[in-house]
Amino acid sequence: MITYHNNLFVIEMKNSSYVFTGGDTPVSVYWGGKLHGDELGYLVRKREPSSFDPDLDRNREEYGFWDSYSVLESCLKVSYPSTRQLNMRFQDYTIQTEGDRETLTLRFQNSDTPLTAELIYEVYPAFDIIERSMRLTNEGDTAVIENLKSAAVSIPPQANYRVRYLSGKWAGESHIDDHELTSGAFTIQSRTGNTGPHFNPAFALDNGTADEKSGNVWFGLLGYSGNWQITFERTTFQDVRITGGISSFDFSYTLRKGESIRTPVMTVGFTAGGYGAMSRTLHAYEIRHILPVRKTGRVLYNSWEATSFAVCADGQKELARRAASIGVELFVIDDGWFGQRHSDRAGLGDWYVNQEKFPNGLAGLIEYVRHLGMDFGIWVEPESVNPDSDLYRRHPDWVYRFGNREPMQARNQYTLNISKPEVKQFILDFMTKLLGENQDITFVKWDMNKTLTDVSAGDTGKDKELWYRHAETLYEIWAELRRRFPHVEFETCSGGGSRVDLGILRYADQCWPSDNTDAYSRLSIQEGFSHFYAPRIMTAWVTDASVGDDKKYERPYSYRFHSAMMGMLGIGADISRFKEKDLEVFADYIAQYKEMRQTVQYGRQYRLSSLRKSPLHAVEYVSEDGQDIVIFAFHQGFCYDAAEPRIYPDGLQPEAVYQVEGMEERLHGSTLMNAGLETGMCGDFDSRMIRIKRIHS
Repeated sequence: MITYHNNLFVIEMKNSSYVFTGGDTPVSVYWGGKLHGDELGYLVRKREPSSFDPDLDRNREEYGFWDSYSVLESCLKVSYPSTRQLNMRFQDYTIQTEGDRETLTLRFQNSDTPLTAELIYEVYPAFDIIERSMRLTNEGDTAVIENLKSAAVSIPPQANYRVRYLSGKWAGESHIDDHELTSGAFTIQSRTGNTGPHFNPAFALDNGTADEKSGNVWFGLLGYSGNWQITFERTTFQDVRITGGISSFDFSYTLRKGESIRTPVMTVGFTAGGYGAMSRTLHAYEIRHILPVRKTGRVLYNSWEATSFAVCADGQKELARRAASIGVELFVIDDGWFGQRHSDRAGLGDWYVNQEKFPNGLAGLIEYVRHLGMDFGIWVEPESVNPDSDLYRRHPDWVYRFGNREPMQARNQYTLNISKPEVKQFILDFMTKLLGENQDITFVKWDMNKTLTDVSAGDTGKDKELWYRHAETLYEIWAELRRRFPHVEFETCSGGGSRVDLGILRYADQCWPSDNTDAYSRLSIQEGFSHFYAPRIMTAWVTDASVGDDKKYERPYSYRFHSAMMGMLGIGADISRFKEKDLEVFADYIAQYKEMRQTVQYGRQYRLSSLRKSPLHAVEYVSEDGQDIVIFAFHQGFCYDAAEPRIYPDGLQPEAVYQVEGMEERLHGSTLMNAGLETGMCGDFDSRMIRIKRIHS
């Protein structure tokens, strides 16, 4: 429920309250556990400890229109020919209710120019989550935006402040970092033109004592797939303010008369149940309100590691036959099917079927795959082009470039300026032709293997808009393709996990979190990923190949499958060389996964034990109805003097009775959660999948 009384906006949710003042400069009063927010007027007072520190309330602004007075990170900075100072005045507010969402909109008007800003709070009370954004409309002279953030939030005073976030690199994404906030500013960001592998736009903040099961945690995710920035500022007066939105790096945007712009959405929330409760809340919210549709994720096979660029109709058919025999539901052909694409040096951008590899086009292969009982999927990389391609030879002006130098190549390719209307139309046309002529394609893996560089279209006055326009055009293309082909599911991929955020996930059904498919490495990647993103989103493959290090994959099949079964199971191994006994092993694990995938994909996840603190790694999934429980446990090394690892399930009903698969005893939930289960693991890279059924409540 949202109310406004005595100059206080009070947002009451299931377990939390969010309170701020009204007026020209809204200031955060409280955000945390649920209370009577309308009683907080006694906390609203002007803080002026000295004449050198006037109006410290500006340190807790709800947004931050730059007027040269606030010393912290601003949210909106605009330049006119005659001034760079905004003087925004509160006009009015509206409250709307739609389904399980309430929306509060605050409207501000610049006193000097007809520039209107709307602060938007979309509230999901059941999840204790608020989506924050801002819409800016110009009805006057041209304005140049120099800084554009989505929101600012403030944390109540704590003894200490710790930020948890994800850092990484290619093949090493989503690793958990904890950072103690001291006085000053701490920033995580991307300047690569996409979400990026080095940081993910997500954070959790606590007082340094929270853990998986307990503690106040404030969290946020920015839904944006371009250059982004999240800044945490702790003042010497112990104010902590977090701003998030589009990066100010190399950014400006010209807003002409009659035009509007809306920021990306910054999703924020609070829980008193520690990091585990935060994750379960986010998973449920994403499934309900972010993902385009709710579908059971299919077991897929991807042919990349088997054939690389050397694809051909007969070879793909043999892989498809074997994939079908082990229970695969979706066969995906990867790179190499188009143009003169025999390596990563040529052909990218020429999106026609290679007739030498596929004399009958894709139709023959698709029909064969469908006859085997599988769906068909395909890989594309529409945002890039090889210099050695017909597309580039026809349209060298379609790539980002500065006029005085040759653009930088990465992976032998350039990046297309997709914000050019003709480039956007080209992508829509070839994708429409591909999916329209082959209507049995039901899955698209959309890759992006080069970051944005040389971001220019030859007009320095407009170049700084291109970072923003690239991301927005990408969303427009995906939205249109989903409208034209509602039966097609999309996977977001960018050299692994460089495009994972709540912006692209409003259009994508799943993501590829990393090119690293080693089952052991994936445990850390998947743990970090699960902090902020649901298992239903994450694709995980069982492979038998590696990038330059075969030893990395010396893991038992059981270990590889158990690791990959904690998300959306896929197979990437070269099954063309497998013996029948190996195929039987794969088929058995795939059948097991199908029996419990609803629990993994849509259930409640509990991280029972972490590699960061123990040689035992254990993750539990409880089905939505609480009837089915699946636990995956991993032991990393054998030691004679080490005690046998024990796991302690969570999320069970204490007085309900459960049956553990393989045990005769029936045990109460309280017994399982407090006494634990012995796993029997002791060897190097040993693993277990434990199934538990609730017999009666």
